[in-house]
Amino acid sequence: MSDINSLSSVYEPQEVESKWYEFWKANNFFAPSDDYTKEPFAIVMPPPNVTGALHLGHALDNTLQDILTRYKRMDGYNTLWLPGTDHAGIATQAVVEDALAKEGLTRHDLGREKFLEKVWEWRHLYGSRITSQLSLLGSSCDWSRERFTMDEGCSNAVREVFVNLYEKDLIYQGDYIINWCPRCNTAISDIEVEHEDSVGHLWHIKYRVNNSDEFIVVATTRPETMLGDTGVAVHPDDERYKNLIGKEVILPLVNRIIPIFADEYVDKDFGTGVVKVTPAHDPNDFEMGLRNNLAQIRVMDNNAIMNENAGIYEGLERFVCRDRVVADLEAQGFLVKVEEHQNAVGHCQRCATVVEPMISKQWFVRMAPLAKPAMDRVLSGDIKFVPDRFTKTYINWMGNIRDWCISRQLWWGHRIPVWYCQDCGEVIVSKTDPTNCSKCNSTNLTQDEDVLDTWFSSALWPFSTLGWPEMTDELAYFYPTSVLVTGRDIIFFWVARMIFSGIEHVGDIPFADVNIHGLILDGQGRKMSKSLGNGIDPLEVIEKYGADTLRFSLITGVTPGNDVRFHLEKVEGIRNFANKIWNASRFVLMNMDAYQVINVQDDELALVDRYIISRLHETIRDVTNSLDTYDYGEAAKKLYEFIWDDFCDWYIELAKPRLFRPSNNDEKLIVQNILHQVLSDTLRILHPFMPFITEEIYQNMPIHSQTIMLDNWPRADENQIWSNSLEDMRSIMQVIRGIRNIRAE
Repeated sequence: MSDINSLSSVYEPQEVESKWYEFWKANNFFAPSDDYTKEPFAIVMPPPNVTGALHLGHALDNTLQDILTRYKRMDGYNTLWLPGTDHAGIATQAVVEDALAKEGLTRHDLGREKFLEKVWEWRHLYGSRITSQLSLLGSSCDWSRERFTMDEGCSNAVREVFVNLYEKDLIYQGDYIINWCPRCNTAISDIEVEHEDSVGHLWHIKYRVNNSDEFIVVATTRPETMLGDTGVAVHPDDERYKNLIGKEVILPLVNRIIPIFADEYVDKDFGTGVVKVTPAHDPNDFEMGLRNNLAQIRVMDNNAIMNENAGIYEGLERFVCRDRVVADLEAQGFLVKVEEHQNAVGHCQRCATVVEPMISKQWFVRMAPLAKPAMDRVLSGDIKFVPDRFTKTYINWMGNIRDWCISRQLWWGHRIPVWYCQDCGEVIVSKTDPTNCSKCNSTNLTQDEDVLDTWFSSALWPFSTLGWPEMTDELAYFYPTSVLVTGRDIIFFWVARMIFSGIEHVGDIPFADVNIHGLILDGQGRKMSKSLGNGIDPLEVIEKYGADTLRFSLITGVTPGNDVRFHLEKVEGIRNFANKIWNASRFVLMNMDAYQVINVQDDELALVDRYIISRLHETIRDVTNSLDTYDYGEAAKKLYEFIWDDFCDWYIELAKPRLFRPSNNDEKLIVQNILHQVLSDTLRILHPFMPFITEEIYQNMPIHSQTIMLDNWPRADENQIWSNSLEDMRSIMQVIRGIRNIRAE
């Protein structure tokens, strides 16, 4: 018999949540069993940055993963949710460099080895912050298997992959256009560039046709880059300029003679229909330059200071140079007009510096051979995107994919496993550190200074975390994993790379399903940001309302793949829902005196009993189906309606007379059995969504096992859904509502 005194009169999540989380961890309930004959269910956690703190995006993503994991664990699967963190090359290095700056030092003052010691010290001190915060959310991942993208196992996998790709001629070094951050002083990936709309200018500049008095006018948003122009392009079908194709112009200020050529990339309707082409400072110009054999002239150094190719502007910062160039163009009669122009300018995600497209010698992965099998496995249905509309997004990107720049000019990260012999010039690519040159036997070797893009190691996450390149038992059993749960914003940068990496290196897809969710917006539908001041700290919500309330608030109203609005009014409403569950459970438990399990026959059930049993089995069926199709919002809606309306507002109220004034001795026992069974099943299907409150109530039930999280998932029984009883009861409920409305009026 339960002790109702242990269930306080008011639900206080702060007194419940840490207690049960420690209980689950101490008993190792999060770990999969050693029984590899059971059907596995595996998820790898998208690794948050080691520098990170829990934000609402993390909270949503991990809540969804935890819901699936807890559901599958109860449903009899051998379940692994594998956690970990990403070393976050640029972000982590920036944090440590900022700390050094406060001491008046730079990383160069320390040198590479001492600086990396500092980074590891920082990681050991603060690296567990984000994972500790995920624990507060209730994440039931197997912390004993926690991984880090710079740990020894992941490092071995990174070297194995790099060397394998290099030996297949899928990794090469070359000069290519990349995103360059002048402040971080490194190449950065597309995802690390944030485009902000701003009002800029469109400068119209006259270029004189060589050996002619004729001029053509180009329009540009970046006049400082004209110093590196090596061509002028028009559309081949533009009647205005057909007679000029094949002729030349004289580049203003520089007096370089450059060709006029036709290219279909040019937009006839933008500006004047004539574009200056600077292959070393624009990705589209770079491609046009390759197609038309143009020279590549870089006019800036890595700090965005104009270099010797800029002539008289050498030594000027790029925006200072812009002003000087515009002034000189105007003074020399080349500036036709200046227009205001709305422009999306790329900024470094880490430091907000304007990014400079720039040609640079970097390491690249040749993508075309890797992209095709990765597309084929999605088109064949082996990998399913949920919702399906994201399949098209993925296929379109993969079909137009460019080679991937994988080198970064940082110290923190996986150092590129390439060594150069200083005596004979041999290039050595090796899975282990070489001691001598393979060609001339010299020991005078230097390793490449660059590190690999953070995404290179995280692309291996589904298999490197399971022991690859060793064929471990865990890899054989849990790979491919079951589902990846992630936001729509990293389909290209992470999901696609994991797919082609798994196929290429392990020989199989990394996951069967890709469950894409939207982003969290504020109540007005805006992205949350510091500048708008509209962010909500999930830790503050947990502290005030509890993790269960935050979790259920995050998924309430969620539709597959769509962004979701989040506001505190919703949290208040779900806090009331939690209190409703608590009070209803207290009522049931307080009326379990002399309770004993009996086998209630169908003919002993009253209409209201048949109704609540039918609604319970409908809800079990609907919630199960919703979870199987990743429709979390619909599952939450069904639970909310059943618990608040059917169970609390109707059944419990109509059960009270039969509990307190039963017509015979058996009636109270029948009602007790139904209350107990309905509450027990309800707690179990609610558990994945609200794990803490359900465990607390469950432990006070007259009959329970060691933990609700290892209890069996309820099964819907269609024979226990009586449609006639549902119809009859709803008719009575409609009459009662009508009477209540009349009385209220």
